[in-house]
Amino acid sequence: MFVRSELSDWSKPMKKTLRLIAAILVVGAITFWAAAGANHGWTKTHIPKKIVDETTGLEGVQWQDKFVPGVDFLAVAGLGAGILAGISMFFRTKSK
Repeated sequence: MFVRSELSDWSKPMKKTLRLIAAILVVGAITFWAAAGANHGWTKTHIPKKIVDETTGLEGVQWQDKFVPGVDFLAVAGLGAGILAGISMFFRTKSK
């Protein structure tokens, strides 16, 4: 069984650690989203690429496998960071 003084010894670093992880998650998600294409729609796993037939000159669409994160990617990362920050509120700091 934990004594209150033992609990408060590790709760302050835990609180800061959870908040730091939440901040890193948000910044990392925004950075990855911007670097991977900054799609303002839903996340895509396939993108269309227009191709022109050399013989006939007709245009067509060929689908390529590519991950392009959308705003739902940002929303999930923000939700995860919010949950981590919310959990950090349950840890009390030692009052003097």
